[in-house]
Amino acid sequence: MTRNRLYLLLGIAVTAGYGWLVYGIYTYKQPAAFTPCVFKNATGIACPSCGSTRSVLSIVQGDIAKAMLINPLGLVITAIMIAVPLWLFFDITSGKSTLYTNYRAAEIWLLKKWVAAPLIAIVLINWIWNIYKNL
Repeated sequence: MTRNRLYLLLGIAVTAGYGWLVYGIYTYKQPAAFTPCVFKNATGIACPSCGSTRSVLSIVQGDIAKAMLINPLGLVITAIMIAVPLWLFFDITSGKSTLYTNYRAAEIWLLKKWVAAPLIAIVLINWIWNIYKNL
C-alpha cells in the first residue's frame, strides 16, 4: 500500500469514526434491539468488537470503568482515534512519512508468531467476554 492510499484510508476511517461517535453522543439513550453489527445480526452472537461504540462513549463521558466492562477494546479504539489524526496532520503538514514508516514496521512486527499469537488470544478472550455478557 502506498503512503497516500494509507493516509486517505486512515483519514476516511477516522472521519467515519468521529461521525459515528457524534451520532452516538446525540442518539444513544438505552440499548436497543437494533445493532449495527452485521455479525450479531446474522448469527445472534456478539462479535469481538460489539460494544465498542458504547465503550468509547463511556470514555468520552469520563467513565473508564464502565468502558472496560462494556468492551476493553474501546480503550484501544479511543487511543487510535486520538493519535491517528494528530499523526496524519503532522506528516501532511511537515511532508514526512513517519506514520507510513511505522505502519510498515508494525505490519512486519505483527506477522511474527510470538506477537500475533498473544494478540489473537486477547481478541478471543474479549470475544468470550462479550458472549458471556450477552452483548
